[in-house]
Amino acid sequence: MAELKEQIVSMEEEKTSIEKKRTNWQQEFEELRGRMDQCKEQYHKDSSRLESLRNIAERYDGYGNSIRRIMERKADTPGIHGVIADLIKVEKAYETAIETALGGSIQNIITDNEDTARQMIEYLKKNRYGRATFLPLTSVSAPEHVPAEKALGETGVIGIASSLVHTQPQYEKVAGYLLGRVLVMDTIEHAVMVARKFRYSLRIVTLEGESLQPGGSMTGGAFRNNSNLLGRNREIEILEKQVADCRAQAQEIRSRMEDVKTANALLKDDYEELQVNLQQAYLHKNTLEMETSHIREQQEKQEAAYAGIHEEIAKIDADKKEWSIDQAQMEEQIQMSVDKEAEITGQNNVLSQQVENKNLEIESVSQDLNDVLLEIAQKQQQKNFLQQNIRRTEEEIHRLNQEKKQILEDSANSETAIEEREKQIRQLQEQSEAAVLQKQGLDEKLTVIRTQKETMLGEQKNFFAQREELSQTMSDLDKELFRLNQQKEKTEQAQDSLTTYMWEEYEITYHVAKGAERPEKLNVAELKKQITGIRDEIRKLGNVNVNSIEEYKSVSERYEFLSAQHADLEEAKASLEKIITELDEGMRKQFAEKFADIQREFDRTFKELFGGGKGSLELTGEEDTNDILECGIKIIAQPPGKKLQNMMQLSGGEKALTAIALLFAIQNLKPSPFCLLDEIEAALDDSNVDRFANYLHKLTKNTQFIVITHRRGTMTAADRLYGITMQEKGVSALVSVNLIEKELDA
Repeated sequence: MAELKEQIVSMEEEKTSIEKKRTNWQQEFEELRGRMDQCKEQYHKDSSRLESLRNIAERYDGYGNSIRRIMERKADTPGIHGVIADLIKVEKAYETAIETALGGSIQNIITDNEDTARQMIEYLKKNRYGRATFLPLTSVSAPEHVPAEKALGETGVIGIASSLVHTQPQYEKVAGYLLGRVLVMDTIEHAVMVARKFRYSLRIVTLEGESLQPGGSMTGGAFRNNSNLLGRNREIEILEKQVADCRAQAQEIRSRMEDVKTANALLKDDYEELQVNLQQAYLHKNTLEMETSHIREQQEKQEAAYAGIHEEIAKIDADKKEWSIDQAQMEEQIQMSVDKEAEITGQNNVLSQQVENKNLEIESVSQDLNDVLLEIAQKQQQKNFLQQNIRRTEEEIHRLNQEKKQILEDSANSETAIEEREKQIRQLQEQSEAAVLQKQGLDEKLTVIRTQKETMLGEQKNFFAQREELSQTMSDLDKELFRLNQQKEKTEQAQDSLTTYMWEEYEITYHVAKGAERPEKLNVAELKKQITGIRDEIRKLGNVNVNSIEEYKSVSERYEFLSAQHADLEEAKASLEKIITELDEGMRKQFAEKFADIQREFDRTFKELFGGGKGSLELTGEEDTNDILECGIKIIAQPPGKKLQNMMQLSGGEKALTAIALLFAIQNLKPSPFCLLDEIEAALDDSNVDRFANYLHKLTKNTQFIVITHRRGTMTAADRLYGITMQEKGVSALVSVNLIEKELDA
């Protein structure tokens, strides 16, 4: 029993250890699952972002149309290496500075030689795709003299821009050509100090994107639409690494999860085997308890038998006493008989016979007494033996009771622990199943939401097309309904005419004629005569449309169908009119807001271009139409020193400058990436041309301008000049001058 107890305790400890290990494995598995879910979420997020950026990069979004057209032919033209943004790499801290330094050159295309560049230029001209700048590796070279090197020791200087980019060796001279003259500094304060020290002869950019040009001009502010072409490539590389790392991490987690599942499965087998062994131990314990109970019953039986023996011994002792008394009385009587032998001689034989009989009885009683004494001795021996057995049994029962008590205590504790562990396992399984069901539900909801999103996008895309189709269908149905109404009226008129004819000629209705009874006696000759007469009358009547009723039924059904469609179309029309009304209200609200913004910006721009004064915009005819979208717009201008008057009363130059102020006001509110101006300052005098040119130069931070002009002030503010000259008769040539490089060389 003690050995069994030790086995149960050992198995309980092993069971507790296995349950603890299984709990640890389960916790690790849940942690791994959580990490896997996070990894999957991050992977899908990064993959989607990477795919989006790759698509943008492949489509060359953010580049000009001409650049996209050239890069589409890259695979068919080996001499095209790519655009500058794709061939140089920059640390994130220097991206803004380098993009500012490159400006529009970031979209320049590197080619093997001049022939490839010339072929691509011809391709653009032939298809009218626009213009592009090419950098042939055979002709582009880095500057030998770099003016910015003399400022490298100044405070805030980070370095020459070309030294802060990384590229392949074959493109280093291109980087030097574009960035070798640009100085990168940390802040605009330090940049201004260095520019002032070197008499505004350096081109400087800062880490936040401000630029200082030779001559003293400064450009800066907030970026509105920054394509960040350099950052796009860097982000693609980072996302590719993150996706690869996430994929490797997912594989590692998946492998670890498999190991955990395998270890957990092995522990489960050990746990089940231990459960079986523990059940067998408890079964053995129950068997011992049953045997103990059986021994106790045997003990009770033996005690009962022992009590019976005691009673029987007491009875025998009583009988023995009675027989002793009888024997004494008999001996006394014999003695009396002997004493009286003389006196009772006559009765001697009888008494002798009685004595013999009594002796025989005494012998028989003595024999019985001896048997009883022998049986008593045997019973006494059995009693002693049973007492020894009872004592041993009581000792064994006491020991078994102690073991039973200990086993019951251990069993109760073990069963409680087992029930708690099993309850925890069931709860974890239920939570796991609930989580799986919840995940499945979320996946289904996500799929439904995505499907609904795609459906709504498709419906939104087709809405306006359906609107046009519905409008056309409504028009066609109105025409068809008008035609069917006319046809219905004609059919009803024909039916009324036939009904009237039957009544006027025969005074019967259609239903009466149809229900007329057939005569019983028929005269064939008379009937033939009547038939001939009726046929003559029918011929006289002419052709009759016998299908008019069926046609009327068909036309009525068609009319009802078209009426239902007409009602549906009216409902759709009302819905569309509601949408149009909402759109009109939104347009009126947006127009009012934007008009107010343009009013404020026009006044500010007018003052800056005119050097003072006041400009405003007013709506005309609003009281008559009550619709802001149908009102006219009146431009009121008050140049410095003049009274407020209508724009039409100004001089030609003032009109032109007022129109330019309005154009620039709109441009300030919503900058365009590209703008072409054709001699808009032709009517201005020189002072106004200078103000126009300076203001135009301020707008170049967000917009690229191509200006067709003959005015010197405008040309002076340009970064690059293009001119057409005719060196030979009938032969035109394009001449370009980079004014920034000329100033730097000077």
